[in-house]
Amino acid sequence: MRAPIGDFDTATPVPDCLDELTAPVADAVRTWQGTVPADRVLYVDTDPRWADTAVFVEHYGRELLEQSANCVVVAGKRGGETTLAACLVLSTTRVDVNGVVRRHLGARKASFASMDTATGETGMEYGGITPVGLPAGWPLLVDAAVADLPYVLVGSGRRRGKLLVPGKALAELPGAVVLEGLGIGV
Repeated sequence: MRAPIGDFDTATPVPDCLDELTAPVADAVRTWQGTVPADRVLYVDTDPRWADTAVFVEHYGRELLEQSANCVVVAGKRGGETTLAACLVLSTTRVDVNGVVRRHLGARKASFASMDTATGETGMEYGGITPVGLPAGWPLLVDAAVADLPYVLVGSGRRRGKLLVPGKALAELPGAVVLEGLGIGV
């Protein structure tokens, strides 16, 4: 199957390649819900050496820069309590951690979670964290610009491989809240 975006050799519906995914991502695909069927989410095999966005788009298509999103884990703190959440913004922007995220989480302070926390809590590899298969109960903050795209390139849970997900499907993931201005200019 041809990928709807990017220059990839093949694209495979995720229900047909669960072995390529981390356990939390594969479990999320198995229990997929929403108006967009799981087979519209595609897996593309990629070289892990090219997982970082700048190198990735050079190899797989410069147009992907405008169609890629980064998923980062943040920690909001208030009164000794910590709330972990994931934020999904276009790769051409950065997460407004101290503004939109802090206010949405009702936190006094918000920051990016450590790599050990992000990978340990999600069960995913650093550089491949995806909004598909996040821990139950986590807020998923999705920038409106991401939700509006026909297809978005995101991590697969591993550094090898990516997912191509309709923006609408990302907005329907468990815990998802679509927010204007979550991603701000770099």
